[in-house]
Order: sequence, then C-alpha cells, then structure tokens
Amino acid sequence: MIIALFANTTKHQYEQLALGVIEFLRNHQVTVVMEDDQAQMFNTKKMMDINPSEIHCMISMGGDGTILQLVHTYPHITAPILGINLGHLGFMADVPISDIYPSLLDLIHGNYKVYDRLMIDGTSAEKQSCFAVNDIVIHRARNPSLIELAIFVDGVYVNTFEADGMIVSTPNGSTAYSLAAGGPILSPELEALVLTPISAHTISNRPIVLTADQEIQIQYLSEYEPVEVRADGLDQFFLKTGETFKIARSQKTFRLISLDRRDYFSTLRSKLGWSGKLR
Repeated sequence: MIIALFANTTKHQYEQLALGVIEFLRNHQVTVVMEDDQAQMFNTKKMMDINPSEIHCMISMGGDGTILQLVHTYPHITAPILGINLGHLGFMADVPISDIYPSLLDLIHGNYKVYDRLMIDGTSAEKQSCFAVNDIVIHRARNPSLIELAIFVDGVYVNTFEADGMIVSTPNGSTAYSLAAGGPILSPELEALVLTPISAHTISNRPIVLTADQEIQIQYLSEYEPVEVRADGLDQFFLKTGETFKIARSQKTFRLISLDRRDYFSTLRSKLGWSGKLR
C-alpha cells in the first residue's frame, strides 16, 4: 500500500505528528510518499518518483483549507483523501489528533467508505476556467457599493440580485461560506447546487437550491470596476461589466474517505455546537 502524506507546515506540532504518522504507517508495511521538500525532511520517498495511479489514498494533515489546497495542487491524482485535523474540528478533515492512530488502523484495515462528492466547473467568456470542491464566489472586490448580478438557469432568466456578490455552492461547500451567508445545509451526498446571495439589498432575495445538472449563468451588469471570481478561495480572476460567467457540474468528483468510526452528523453537531434537546 502506498499513501501520500501532506502536512501543513503552518500548523502547531505538525512535525512531531507527521513523524509519528510516518513511523506508524511504516510499522504496518505502508510506503509513505511526500512532496519533494517534505520527503527530504522526513526521509520518505518522493511523490515525483511514484506513478499517481499507484497511490492508494492521500492523508491531509491540517484542516479543510489544507484539503482544498491539496485538491487544487494535484488535480490529476484521483486517490481518495483522509483528513486529519490539526486545529479545530473540520467538516472534511474530521479526524482529531486524539484519534489519529485508531483512525489510521481503520484505514489500513479497510474500515471506511469512499464518497464521490459533487464538484463544479466555472468558465468565463474569455475562456478562463476553474473548478471547485466547495464553492465559486463572485464578489464586488474593490467596488465600494453593491453590484448587480443577473442570474440565468439553463438560459432562463431568474432574477437580478443587488448584493455584495453571489456564492454558488456544492453540497460539500454548503457548510462553508454559503452557510455563513445564510444558505441551507445540504447533505453532502445530494445532487444539488445552492445559489446564495451575499448581503443582498432586498430581504426577499433568498438562497435557491437547484439540481446539479442545471447550468448557471451569472452576468455582471454594474458599470463599476471588475468583480472578483474565486474558486474555493484559491483560483482568482476578474469579470468586466457585461461579461457572463457559467457554472456547471464537473465531470470530476471529490473523493473523500469516511471512516466507519465517524459519521457526518456527529461532525455537524460538534462543529456547529449543537447541544441536542433544549430543556
């Protein structure tokens, strides 16, 4: 078994924890590969020396942001990802430090499921493209006032929103920026997309849930400075007045490992601080 290990070097105690994980995996006859600079630091094999198709899975040590960075850095690797959280409990990186080694044992013994979660692609009129695991956001950027965005679904006009911007989220991303902007929580296994306005001027402008196979077109109408487009908070480019940005289901999926010892709703309760029945 070959496992690719990625450690976020900005996290506290990452070096000590990574050394422990590497030793544990080696003791269970697992070959560990890492990025070139980390491979030299931790004395493991380099990723460049391994055929990506031979990688059984990837382990991300950091948080949800680390997982997103990993997916965008290595889009050609299709191995599923297990997230070990080195900070606060994450929705994707849901293995806490206290549970690392029992979780790794479950991984080695195959006590897990792999979920193929929906991803989205974005394309501008100038053929700039991006993909996202969580969301694609169009934001007013440096403009000091609200912007007007006309929304079309499969070419049919929906509404013109006057807002700070618009979030197009996958179910996986519904607990990220979309949730903070007032969007609904979607089960990550749903085949759906969420349109969530950011600080809309009119209170009647509410989030809209669409089927995953519908194409969304967003046209920037305001005669202001260009607006910003970001995919998962990483890839960035700009839209000019009159330009249209298209978002549709991606042919790729985001492959996430879910251990049998953990479940989505317990993570949801912990992350959102739900206390259960009120008395």
